Amino acid sequence: ESKKLFNIVILGVSFMFIFTAFQTCGNIAQTVITNLNNTDFHGSGYTSMSIIYGVFSASNLISPSVVAVVGPQLSMVVSGIFYSLYIAVFIQPATWAFYTASVFIGIAAAVLWTAQGNCLTVNSDENTIGRNSGVFWALLQSSLFFGNLYIYFAWQGKTRISESDRRTVFIALTVISLVGTVLFFLIRKQEDTKAPGEEDSANEILGDSSSAQNKMMRAVAAFKKSIKLSFTKEILLLSVTTAYTGLELTFFSGVYGTCIGAVNRFGSDEKSLIGLSGIFIGVGEILGGGIFGLLSKNNRFGRNPVVVLGIIIHFIAFYLIFFNMPNDAPIAPMEGTDDAAYMIPSKEVAIFCSFLLGLGDSCFNTQLLSILGFLYSEDSAPAFAIFKFVQSICAAVAYFYSNYLLLQWQLLIMVVVGFFGTITFFTVEWEAAAALVARGSDYSSI
Repeated sequence: ESKKLFNIVILGVSFMFIFTAFQTCGNIAQTVITNLNNTDFHGSGYTSMSIIYGVFSASNLISPSVVAVVGPQLSMVVSGIFYSLYIAVFIQPATWAFYTASVFIGIAAAVLWTAQGNCLTVNSDENTIGRNSGVFWALLQSSLFFGNLYIYFAWQGKTRISESDRRTVFIALTVISLVGTVLFFLIRKQEDTKAPGEEDSANEILGDSSSAQNKMMRAVAAFKKSIKLSFTKEILLLSVTTAYTGLELTFFSGVYGTCIGAVNRFGSDEKSLIGLSGIFIGVGEILGGGIFGLLSKNNRFGRNPVVVLGIIIHFIAFYLIFFNMPNDAPIAPMEGTDDAAYMIPSKEVAIFCSFLLGLGDSCFNTQLLSILGFLYSEDSAPAFAIFKFVQSICAAVAYFYSNYLLLQWQLLIMVVVGFFGTITFFTVEWEAAAALVARGSDYSSI
């Protein structure tokens, strides 16, 4: 049991390192690129993100097969290396390398997250899945905190990012990402605890069967399973909730920071304010992961109240952002926007909203990880692949429309999808509760 928790913690810490590097990179990519565009570099951060999420979603179709053949540990190590390469591109940016790396990281991401879901589920049972999802989430999201803290202090009062500033940041980020990758080697293998007659797909995925034909069969089986699962009622209903997490992920991880950086009324702080916003998103995420990880122990009411809390928090955040942020902030030119919204733009409100965005996001994601690990404990890789497939398609779509839509329309889309996503999550959770009661297990222990 302690060994399983050890694996979850290592998993979380490895992800923390890799995503400290990657999310910081994503947060500042657009800003760095805007400062590069007078050179022979012609990439766009939004376009890169669109490519990443587009390839990512397509790659989720094959990722269960890859994880089935290679095993979760090696899958995560190789993916981590590709993440590090993407970040390294910024040390000396070239357009072709930037877009090529975007394609590779899309594939790597799909494999990484499918392996993560597999690893999380193999190291949990129905009593610990809630806690483990929370622990993993809190560790993963502390990445937002550290990376942005660095940006906040390093870029204090800077309106332009010089070449040496950029190099220093990205060399540091590449090293951090590689550290996370190496840590995956510490994850210890699970022994086979099942009786010989029992077949369990999780152990099958982990079991070392060397014959090429066998591997091929496992790969095909994993693919078929994903397709079959995609059309089950639970997955279709949860897809609406997942779609919402994809849209708001794009909003808080890419669009909102850009908005803050574009508001000229924030004065010379606007660039380092992006870092501060990221820190507070991180604080919200960590707090959420921590609280809901602990709560899941003595939670009589299941997952629904957490999701309700999440949607209320997000609606409050959207409302405040609508009042606080100029409508053209997401699509403002390099010079920024001088417009005001319905109130004089307030830094405090902007940062408070970052906190709310993070807190609400952790409500949704911890509960989705938990319900997927619970419903598909026998069959985690395909379920998590579908989850990431839907999430990343929606993130790609959102990155695409972020280039064109005014802030109010982006907020409206999220409100509508979020509302329906909450209702569909309810439906699945009630059925899961009913199924549990039928199974004769005590629901309050989940």
